[in-house]
Amino acid sequence: MALLVNSIVMLGMLVLMPLGLRLVDGPGIAWLARWWPVVAVPSAVALWLPRGVLATSLCVPYALMTLLLAGLAVTRLAQRRSLASAEVAVLTALAAPTVAASALVAERAGHELFGFGLGILALTVPHLHFAGFGAALIAGLVCRTVDSGAARAAAWCVPVGTLLVLAGYFVDDTAELAGAVVLTTGMWLIAWLTWRDVRARSADRATRTLLAVAAATLAVTMLLALSWALGKATGLPHPSLAWMAATHGLANALAFVLCALVAWRRTGVRA
Repeated sequence: MALLVNSIVMLGMLVLMPLGLRLVDGPGIAWLARWWPVVAVPSAVALWLPRGVLATSLCVPYALMTLLLAGLAVTRLAQRRSLASAEVAVLTALAAPTVAASALVAERAGHELFGFGLGILALTVPHLHFAGFGAALIAGLVCRTVDSGAARAAAWCVPVGTLLVLAGYFVDDTAELAGAVVLTTGMWLIAWLTWRDVRARSADRATRTLLAVAAATLAVTMLLALSWALGKATGLPHPSLAWMAATHGLANALAFVLCALVAWRRTGVRA
């Protein structure tokens, strides 16, 4: 499983982050997007090294870059003074990589941060890149494009659901299940709005295809997320973490987040 998780994390750091940041307006964001792959390369190397001082040191520049991004999120909030639905989703996207980087540094150091095992920390890194950053950003873009209650609900459900799942680690499996339900609701709303509204508005066939793939993927992958969270909370049979990484994780990374961000890049819409 480590090979797959590390590959997904590399995709998130080297491709997803700079691609997504180019869809966000604001001072300093373009500079971060340009330099992000350079800073991410040492962390990508660190994934394949034994835990220790060297691996940890290589991740520090990436962690500092995520702190700069979080600082820009605070600046954006101070300038715009808005907690509109789309804005909340975008601010969440800008803040989430800091949590991912913290988990990465702790895991590479072999330190069980807040009592979480190294395996959970390793899985937190891709989750906060793809759900925390990628899905939240996509929710914000959908909300800016589609003026409806469903779009606003999605823009709230994705950030709140992601935070509830994270909070569930501190509480219990029932709380984590509640977070999974909220997150799944938001993701399915994104899928429906992407298929019905965003895709239909694009005149470009390639963009429509990418959006269709992204929307269809969520219909399946979030069922897996629900089944896993329900099984953990109730003791019912559920997929293993290795199976979830190979199905839910890989499909969401490639077929949802990556396809959706490439499609949004082609539309020219910015958050």
